[in-house]
Amino acid sequence: MQAKIKVNNLNLFYTCTGSGTPLIMLHGNGEDHTIFDEAVELLSKYFTVYAIDSRDHGKSDKVAELHYNDMAEDIRMFIEELHLEKPIVYGFSDGGIVALLIAIKYPDLISRVIGSGVNVNPNGLVKGWHFIFKLIYFFGRSSKFKLMLTEPDITAEMLGTIRVPVLLTGGSKDMIQQKHMKYVADSIPGAELVIFSGEKHESYIVHSQRIAEVIIEKCVDLR
Repeated sequence: MQAKIKVNNLNLFYTCTGSGTPLIMLHGNGEDHTIFDEAVELLSKYFTVYAIDSRDHGKSDKVAELHYNDMAEDIRMFIEELHLEKPIVYGFSDGGIVALLIAIKYPDLISRVIGSGVNVNPNGLVKGWHFIFKLIYFFGRSSKFKLMLTEPDITAEMLGTIRVPVLLTGGSKDMIQQKHMKYVADSIPGAELVIFSGEKHESYIVHSQRIAEVIIEKCVDLR
């Protein structure tokens, strides 16, 4: 099923596939829900999968400015509007930032967070990537690159309030510094961090079933 839903004064596009526990899939900056097509094919055998186009992405409404807190509110309202019962929230990159903000602000709304390639401030980016993004923003003034250069600002104290189970993943060649990923995981009570050797920021996520296998292994009792 494909649909649009009015939340937070804009229309979000999403697809809904499968049956079972609700699972929300949030893509990264400059992408849309289709990066998860291969993963959803597998995940829909175990979950009701909601793959959403974030505001100003894909088929969702455009906005003048982007802020992670607004994006988190979009998903909070999405969950409430569809009466989803304790969904699992998976987020890649920017989507993972949004997932953490939901866990911080609305701990009773969701059951679990899985995030891949997540930073909690711009300094978490590998310096070379940070420089490249600054150059791109200087010449293009894109709101999407401005977002990555100025946000998020999630403190260790905020991460310490998270009470739902959290699994974080990253690649050994990720654009997020490994020490930063470890800092994020260490700041969240009981969080796990898995680093995949040889993988880049997106290589095991975009048009890949590998992340689906991780989610299934973590969230489905296959006994």
